[in-house]
Amino acid sequence: KLQYLNEYISARQKAAAFYDKTFHSQSEFIIPQKKNNSTHVYHQYTLQIKNNKRDKLSEYMLNKTVPSMIYYPIPLHLQKAYRDDRYKENDFPVTQQLCESVLSLPIHTELNENMLQKITTTVLEFFN
Repeated sequence: KLQYLNEYISARQKAAAFYDKTFHSQSEFIIPQKKNNSTHVYHQYTLQIKNNKRDKLSEYMLNKTVPSMIYYPIPLHLQKAYRDDRYKENDFPVTQQLCESVLSLPIHTELNENMLQKITTTVLEFFN
């Protein structure tokens, strides 16, 4: 697959650009930020949903048969494998906030414009 790596990266960047263009003026969530002096390969395209609406959006998308994923529902320091008595639940407030607010949209090499349109329309419909 190494010979296709640049093609795969380009496909993901194209999908991310579609998301960016569609979502750029939304106030209900924050899109991924890019640095001007680097490129992004978009292993994930993760939104930060405001106002505690992440779980409702996730359920809405599921009901509309549009995939989305909450990859990190539990902060690392609270997971059984990494628990340490030195760290308590609220010791990492940014981590906690992100675990409660982020939702990832599909971002893979096979996304076409129709799929992207369905995903973005579904997200926007939820907030309207």
